[in-house]
Amino acid sequence: MKLILTHEVSNLGQPGDIVEVKDGYGRNYLLPRNFAIRWTKGGEKQVASIKAARDSRAVHDLEQAQSIKASLENGTINLPVRAGEGGRLFGSVTVSDIAEALATAGAQVDKRRIEIGNPIKALGPHTVTVRIHPEVSASATLNVVAAK
Repeated sequence: MKLILTHEVSNLGQPGDIVEVKDGYGRNYLLPRNFAIRWTKGGEKQVASIKAARDSRAVHDLEQAQSIKASLENGTINLPVRAGEGGRLFGSVTVSDIAEALATAGAQVDKRRIEIGNPIKALGPHTVTVRIHPEVSASATLNVVAAK
């Protein structure tokens, strides 16, 4: 099955890429979650607009990516959240919350580039991975604290 990706999919491609996948993977996973659209000649025209949007969000310079990585790995980012007794959170910390905390710390990162691993549901220090550039990824220390 030939598809055009609309979102980044790990180990498959970036938005705007035309990929060939097995029918079941495309039909049961990518298409229902709107990660991809079916490839058509008309859909090929959308590829340019998808790639232009991707380029506007991307970090192009490797030196800029290295400086963002250094700023993320050197400090600890505090993230205040609502918590109950015993340090349990009401809900969990989302990638949007982390992206906002990184922005206030001075590192503008697209939320699609943040990988959590396991859901964050407790107070304390946690490590998140941020893919800044195709060649650069950073491990940021996130300190989840109770909001006052």
